[in-house]
Amino acid sequence: MSTDTSRDAFVERMGGALTSAGLARLPSRVFAALLVDDDGRMTAAQLAAGLGVSAAGVSGAVRYLDGIGMIRRERERGSRRDVFVVDDDAWHGMLVRLDQFYAPLIAALDRGLADLPAGDPAERRLRLAREFLAFVLAEMSDLDQRWEVRRAELGLDD
Repeated sequence: MSTDTSRDAFVERMGGALTSAGLARLPSRVFAALLVDDDGRMTAAQLAAGLGVSAAGVSGAVRYLDGIGMIRRERERGSRRDVFVVDDDAWHGMLVRLDQFYAPLIAALDRGLADLPAGDPAERRLRLAREFLAFVLAEMSDLDQRWEVRRAELGLDD
């Protein structure tokens, strides 16, 4: 991306795509802005100015994104100011942390299955959900390993 106009257009396109995928609009735009930033690091003030939104809006968006592992917060050296950072391989990082998302769901489904009376009509639906999530979680481990190989093939290793 060579111009601010190109970057702004990317932020709106990517933000829109993430919003369509279910992420709230402002966190989507904040993530996109960090993704296209030269070093993937911006302060709340920079994000607010670049996106034309309030500092309070940015605060809520970065708190949400940090909470779900899409970005991280760092302290700027020699300052009390926070900097919000997106990793170069942010998508990979999010995927490998999915166990933090799936494990509580699987545990809740296990508990629900244990609490259901024998022959309850919901048992099949809960079991299907539980087994699907367990399957996805197991597949993520294989996917992570295959991505490391592919990343090396593409010459994108650190």
